[in-house]
Amino acid sequence: MSAPIDVAAARVDHLALIGNFLPRKCGLATYTTHTYQALVDQFPDIQVDVYAMDDHPGRYAYPPEVTSSIPEQDLSAYIDTARAIEASGAKALWVQHEYGIYGGAAGDHLLALLDRISLPVIVTLHTILERPSADERRVMEAILRRASKVIVMAERGREILLRVYGAQPRAIAMIPHGVPDRPLVDPDTLKGRFGWEGREVIFTFGLLAPNKGIETVIEAMPAIVERCPKAHYVVLGATHPNLVAHEGERYRESLATLVGALGMQDHVEFVDAFVEQDELLDYLQAADIYATPYHNPAQITSGALSYAVGVGKPVVSTPYVHATEILADHHGILVDFRDTEAFAREIGELLTDQSRRNRLSQRAYARGRTMIWPRLAEAAMVELEAVIAARPRRLPGMAVEYVALAPDLSAVERMSDATGMLQHSIYSMPDRRHGYCIDDNARALILMCRIDPLSEEQRDKWTAVYGSFVQFAWNPDARRFRNFMNFDRTWCEDQGSEDSNGRALWALGVTASEARAQKHRDWAGALFDQTASIAFDLGSPRAQAFAMLGAAAMVEAHPGHGLATSILNRFGEQLIALCDITRRPEWQWFEIVLAYDNARMPEALIRAGHALGRPEFVQCGIETLEWIVERQTSPSGRFRAVGTESFGRPFADPLPFDQQPLEAQATVDACSAAFVATGDRKWIAEGLKAYRWYLGANDLDLPLATSQDGGCFDGLQPNGLNRNQGAESILALQLANCAISSLSKAAESMADPPRAVA
Repeated sequence: MSAPIDVAAARVDHLALIGNFLPRKCGLATYTTHTYQALVDQFPDIQVDVYAMDDHPGRYAYPPEVTSSIPEQDLSAYIDTARAIEASGAKALWVQHEYGIYGGAAGDHLLALLDRISLPVIVTLHTILERPSADERRVMEAILRRASKVIVMAERGREILLRVYGAQPRAIAMIPHGVPDRPLVDPDTLKGRFGWEGREVIFTFGLLAPNKGIETVIEAMPAIVERCPKAHYVVLGATHPNLVAHEGERYRESLATLVGALGMQDHVEFVDAFVEQDELLDYLQAADIYATPYHNPAQITSGALSYAVGVGKPVVSTPYVHATEILADHHGILVDFRDTEAFAREIGELLTDQSRRNRLSQRAYARGRTMIWPRLAEAAMVELEAVIAARPRRLPGMAVEYVALAPDLSAVERMSDATGMLQHSIYSMPDRRHGYCIDDNARALILMCRIDPLSEEQRDKWTAVYGSFVQFAWNPDARRFRNFMNFDRTWCEDQGSEDSNGRALWALGVTASEARAQKHRDWAGALFDQTASIAFDLGSPRAQAFAMLGAAAMVEAHPGHGLATSILNRFGEQLIALCDITRRPEWQWFEIVLAYDNARMPEALIRAGHALGRPEFVQCGIETLEWIVERQTSPSGRFRAVGTESFGRPFADPLPFDQQPLEAQATVDACSAAFVATGDRKWIAEGLKAYRWYLGANDLDLPLATSQDGGCFDGLQPNGLNRNQGAESILALQLANCAISSLSKAAESMADPPRAVA
């Protein structure tokens, strides 16, 4: 049963809005600014936070209405903005989408923001490509998946979304481009302001670029002037900034040259300016005819055309998509693309037939009344309230019992072949493109030592596969383990990262200590002895902790093992020293930042102290584990993995997303170590809390474990699950299953064990 809809909460009193914004000079900035103004005018109680896309950081003096700007090419700024929107209290996000205003391939930086938003999202599509590139298709399809509703400004846009992108019909709304509310006036009453007295004015406005087709009307002017000697063509608009950046004013100069060649200097006027709305509307109202000779038949929206219709201009246009729809039913005149003779004929007839011109003006004005900005704001508010009302509401106070899963090798086997365990998957399907890595095969080797029940045949087979991968990864010439291997079994490198080398030593130590077959213990012990001295070259505290976990296992199996004991003593003392250096009243940690596998460092200290009989190691491990566990607890008391977006933020509280399965497993293991070392039953409760994260006791109430086959999704994102099931995630769940099984047995031996409930 789906959660009930909270209709009362659907009232939109706080909205986030993303797009260009004035004083940036472009049509989308004008559109977003007018959208904002229409919303606050029509709905005075609404708070609208504007996030302005910024192509030149520092250039624009944004007004107070702009909450903040997003540097176009700065991916981290998109992620920061997502955090800000999530924390703002906004009930929905409205995005103005246009190719070219967002950074990344086809603007895919926007997806990084949308992926981190848990709010309902609506997107107004200003361009819908019928023949998109691969990147353009990828981005549009991702937007369609993420948006609760997309708004198109023409019915053709809806048709393209359905036919080309497979969009869902119910997810599309058609809301025409907004227009200002101006009265219908006689053009002659305003011509004096611009020095056009006695002229018959043909007008075009917008940023100047070759696709605007201005030369078509210029070439028609000799025939128009022959018929109407007072005809005057005015082209208003600065050259498009991108065009200026690439070629300066070459296009404008070519138009001026064409005017001179035709002898039309007295009949064509260029106004090289980006004017504010009120002045633009005055220009429009002073014109007799509006011309849009655009070349692109697929153009779905034109703010210039919408404005012209809004003030009641007779329009002569090429039949691009928006013009075909808005001028249908005799609301304007359409002529073929680049048809100079047709433009001359139709404009000439209108200029010589005042009665027809007036009738066309009145019809256009009547259509424009349906498009004024207040109508757009009202229509958008209907869509916003609908998507907010449709959002499922979490029911508080429901106690759910979470039953621990039995270890299950099915998904591990699915991701494995005779070479080893593949790294990544697409959903549950192994993705061979990314090959293998020692990190995952080392973890899989540890799993073979711990998983029960498992047949001897299976355990022997897979221990050999994962162990041989680790063996083959050893590069004696470089005295390092390699990490990444292509699917064709060629290595990508001569030596892997510090972390991968630390994990290899960890797996060898555990296998030497815990493998069920003596032959596997003998092999692992020999390779550990051969390779473990590389640990002393590791500089990363996390990599050192991984090596310590392997060394602690070796000491458990071989008390007094010299090399393992040296690793534990040296790195244990170094971790304590690091903690002393970075310690603050509010910061009890080894580094000034949080990152991945955080609980491994306390665990390594606890296991080292327990193995060596060094209580100061155990004490520091327990103190830092208590600190990190507190920061991994949500306000509702559930486990909240330190999100990947938290990484690298000095002395900052962790952020909640993206949450990775690795963090829950590390915490379960660390709590198990703490319980063994101290006997304190609180660590059983903390371990169970971290484990239940896999089962759905998390921020989104979504299970990551797929209990039917032993799989695990790759992460918890603001808007749901990352539904891929890579090796790291599957192994994290299965190793956590093994650890929680051992911890639960300890809990059952106590008089009053904690129940695994939310």
